[in-house]
Order: sequence, then C-alpha cells, then structure tokens
Amino acid sequence: MPRPTAAQIAYGSITVIFSTLAMLLLSQTSSAVGTAVIAVSALALGLLVAMTVPQPKPRVVAVSRPAEHPAEHTAEKPVPAVATGSKTAA
Repeated sequence: MPRPTAAQIAYGSITVIFSTLAMLLLSQTSSAVGTAVIAVSALALGLLVAMTVPQPKPRVVAVSRPAEHPAEHTAEKPVPAVATGSKTAA
C-alpha cells in the first residue's frame, strides 16, 4: 500500500476538523453519544476525502544518448585492400 501524500493528509485533516465543527454547531447536541457519532462520521468523511485525492503519476525519465555527429554517417569509410594473387600488386 503506498504511503499517503502531503496533500492527502492535509485535505483529510482539514475535512475532519471543519466537518466536526459544522456538525456540532448544526446539531447542537450535548450528549456524549451524539458527540461520538459526529466524531466517527467526521473521521469517516475525512478518510473518504483523503483517499479520493488523486495520486501523483510516476515520472518517466528519458534516457539521454550521446549526440551523434552527422558527418560520421555520410563519410565514406575506407575499404581494406584485398590481397590478390598477382605479382604486380605491391
């Protein structure tokens, strides 16, 4: 399992904090059970948000090759002399 990125941790934490505050203020609950339900639901919402943040794609590194000189391909290469059986060739 890959490690969470900084963006996932930040988005998840912010979601938990703000959703907990919003639900506590809107529900005006004073019981321990209501507060526990709100806390668990905020944690679940924060986890959902953190897991839906897109993962960064792995970077593809291009392999660099040494530059080729165009003159090397166009120049004629010397042909080795072929030994013949004649005595005139020295």
